[in-house]
Amino acid sequence: MTTISEPSCIAELISRFNAIAGKQISTLAEQLNLAIPNSLHYTKGWVGQLIELALGANAGNKSIPDFPSLGIELKTIPLNAALQPSESTYVCTAPLNSTIIDWQQSPVYQKLKHVLWVPIEGFASKPLKERRVGTPFLWQPSIEQLAILKQDWEELMELLQLGGIESLTARHGTYLQIRPKAANSKVLSSVLNDAGTLVQTVPKGFYLRTIFTKAILQEQFRL
Repeated sequence: MTTISEPSCIAELISRFNAIAGKQISTLAEQLNLAIPNSLHYTKGWVGQLIELALGANAGNKSIPDFPSLGIELKTIPLNAALQPSESTYVCTAPLNSTIIDWQQSPVYQKLKHVLWVPIEGFASKPLKERRVGTPFLWQPSIEQLAILKQDWEELMELLQLGGIESLTARHGTYLQIRPKAANSKVLSSVLNDAGTLVQTVPKGFYLRTIFTKAILQEQFRL
């Protein structure tokens, strides 16, 4: 596997992501000496890891932007045959036992304040190795978008902090939602419910709804 250092500036990052636009997954994997899995069923995050390697993102699983020195997060976004987001976008882990923190200090804000979006062909009818990288682009949320994301985050965090884990569903939140985030249902965490009793639950993560990522794509590409 070939390792590429983090870009030193935004201009270098732009040069790198322009260089991978339109390339097939097989081409990038070959350049990086990375084996392509037969299926994404058990390796769901593989494409994202491939793009991270290609661009030099080095934050790993830390709750900081993928390009730490640039303050930019990398998010791949698989598209269906209609060129629409095919799934919600994972942002970061949701803290199940957390003290109150300021919105601008939260991992959600730190991850979403400046994002490099990388569209990827994601339709199942096309073999993984033949799927192409779309046109990446840098994005920052508008004042209005930030206000809604902040409201979602505050409401979701309040539910978690007040022990509302058992009443929390993916229906909560306008742009931001909380959903299970674990390799399998046997991975459990302990958290207090609204009765103050410890209960077992699958780890959770913050996700962006497809209605939001669709709007971002439409704005960028004037769809």
